[in-house]
Parts: sequence; C-alpha cells; structure tokens
Amino acid sequence: MSLLGQRLLATIAALWVVAFATAGALAVALPDSTWIALTPLPNQPRTPIFALAVDPSNNQVVLAGDSQGALLRSANGGGAWTVVRTGKSYITTVSFSPFTKGVVLAGTRGGALLSRDGGATWLTVRGLDGRVVRVFGFALPLIAAGTDHGVYTSTDGSSWSQAGLASRSINALAVEAIHEPVRLVAGSDADVSASGLPLYQSLDAGLSWKQLAPAIGGTIVTRLAAGPLPPTGNIRPLVVGTNTGLFASKDNGTTFTALSGGGLLPTTDYTQAGWITNHYDRYYVASDGGGSGTGGVWKSSNAGQTFSSMRTPEASVTALAVSYDEKPIVYIATFKPSTHTAELWALHDTGGIPQGPSTSPSPLASGARKPSPPARSLLDQLVASPELPYIGLGLGALAVVLTAVVAHLRGRQR
Repeated sequence: MSLLGQRLLATIAALWVVAFATAGALAVALPDSTWIALTPLPNQPRTPIFALAVDPSNNQVVLAGDSQGALLRSANGGGAWTVVRTGKSYITTVSFSPFTKGVVLAGTRGGALLSRDGGATWLTVRGLDGRVVRVFGFALPLIAAGTDHGVYTSTDGSSWSQAGLASRSINALAVEAIHEPVRLVAGSDADVSASGLPLYQSLDAGLSWKQLAPAIGGTIVTRLAAGPLPPTGNIRPLVVGTNTGLFASKDNGTTFTALSGGGLLPTTDYTQAGWITNHYDRYYVASDGGGSGTGGVWKSSNAGQTFSSMRTPEASVTALAVSYDEKPIVYIATFKPSTHTAELWALHDTGGIPQGPSTSPSPLASGARKPSPPARSLLDQLVASPELPYIGLGLGALAVVLTAVVAHLRGRQR
C-alpha cells in the first residue's frame, strides 16, 4: 500500500474515533430543565414500567425492568438499551446501594436478583424464592427487603432471612438509621377491622417490631422514604405516601404533617420519592394519579413547605430515579392508559422552569387561541438547534475525508 493510502486509512480511523466520542458527548448533553424522550425499551410490552434506577456514581448508567421479567441497562443516559437479564417474573423494583459501589438489587414477583458490577451481570439470591419483593432499604451493616410475607434482611445481598412481620404484606420500607442499631420502618395495607393505617417500626434491625398508629389518611402505604440527616440533630426526615396523600414526619414517625391537600399538593396517591444528594430539605415526589389525571412530579426545596410542579410530559408517572448530583438528572417512566404506552424521559434540573412536551389541555379549560408563530426556515431551525456544534464537527470530518480521497485519486493518476 502506498504512503498516501496509509495516510488515508489513518485519517479515516481517526475520524471514526472522533465520531464515537461525539456520539458519547451528544448522549450526555441534555438541555437545561427540558424533558427529553429517551429511547424506548426493546420489545417494551404495553404495561407500565415500575422499576427504574440510576447509578449513584454515574448518572449515565440507568437500569429498567419490565413486566416480562427483563432487566435492561443503558450506559449513556437512556440513549440506547441492552438486555442484561431475561426472566419470566415481573420486575417490581430495582435499587442501587448508596454505600457499596456497583451493588444493585432487583425485586420480582418470584424472588430477587443481585448484581455486583453495576447491573451488567446478575445472579439469583437465596432466601427470597417465591416471594413478591417490592422494595429494598440499605443500611451500612445490612440490606432490608419488603415482601408479601414481611421483612427480610441480608448482610451482603446474596443470602436472605426472615426478619419479622411475616403475616403482613409489606408495600413500603425505609431505613431511618443506617448505623447500628439499624432503625427500620415498614408500611402495609389497613386491616378492615382496624382503625388507622398501620406503620411498623424496628429499633433493632428487624429483631422486634412495634406498630405505629399515625393520624394519616389512606388505606395503603405506597411509599416510605427517609432523607439525609439535617445539619443539626440525628433524626432523618421521613416521607410517607399513601393512596390518598403525602405526609412527613420529623420525629421518627411519632407525628405526621399532611403535605397534600389545601392547595399544596393534589390529594392523590404518591408512589415515588427521591432526595437531591445529601440535602435533607430538597426532594422530589411522584404519582401516577391512580388513573385520575392528577399525577406528575413535584419538587420541594424547603423541606416540604412548598412544592413546584415539574410539568411532566404525561400525568401518570410510574417510576422515578434521581441522580446523585447537585443539579440532578431526573429520570421518569410514564404511562398513557388510553393507549397503554409506557415511555421514558429525562430532565437535567438546573433550576429553571421545566420545558418540553406536555399533555394537551382540556378543550373546556383552554384559553383563547394564540396565532401560530411563523414557520421557520430549515436554516433557522438548524442554527437554533442544540446539536449545531456536532453537526458542524460532522461536516468538518466529511470535508477532511473528501479531501483525502481526492488527494489519493490524484496520486494514483501520476
């Protein structure tokens, strides 16, 4: 091969490297405070996605589980998905450990799965066979799981044993104290014969439990989440979602304050919650609306005193994952009941008013129609596009290739 031919091959190889690097940069370059649709999951069934998680050490590594028993992984923030595990049991939840890098657990309607490499490979755990595993909670010395037959605990995630409340179906679980003695709180459904919604608390990592009877509304505890410690004191904020509202406690579940109703938040079911890094007073909550159209995602930056809507593209939000960043990436799964369509979205929350696709307003609630803006030319759209730098880089690379080809052909004619 001639020297010119070797140079041509080297140039093309270098351009391939640039192209791959550009694709990676494009994957993480989310616009500020704007909802972006992610690539759909391969072979996504017409059912909601309830299992979604983002790696605390890498906001581009996202895991999702579907109703067919498949676990899928994305290494570029939802730009592309790889099936990393197939099965037959509905994936109910997936959770990364906040304390051990790479450790992630997935619950199913027939047991649980464990990964130690960030979700790339999986193995079946022992001790949870046949259980419906709905939620995981992480402490420093142990991991807890809420199942259809009580709470189970494990020291490493691979082998599990019963830890009380075996006669109760546990829907929600949170770790109030991550150091020994580990403090756990669990939630279930209300008994028909009992008054009040039952919460259970353990002060000794599940060896014993006592029932709490807080004055909160609802018949099902749908979510429990404990936030980071505040700057003073040793009590973590606790948020409880039920099928009729959201409540918060500052005293380990002794008393609760209603956060929904009264114009603060809609009175609906709240199934998701996620804190922003180590800020005890900054968190998101989400709801699927229970089919009523009152769902969405809301953010509080002042410990629940006020909330702002994140203006999600669809009202029914079935899963929420928040990256561990000061300005986090918020990943959500939505479901449109009318078409049975599940979708995935991401928003880089930089503090601005969320923008992007939104549901069409009701004709009865719509205001006066505004005139349509004048159509923009293709050139105008291209100049305004956030991908303009990458398009320019691609055109530059193409020009280099064409120049090299022309030089090569001229050399052959001599």
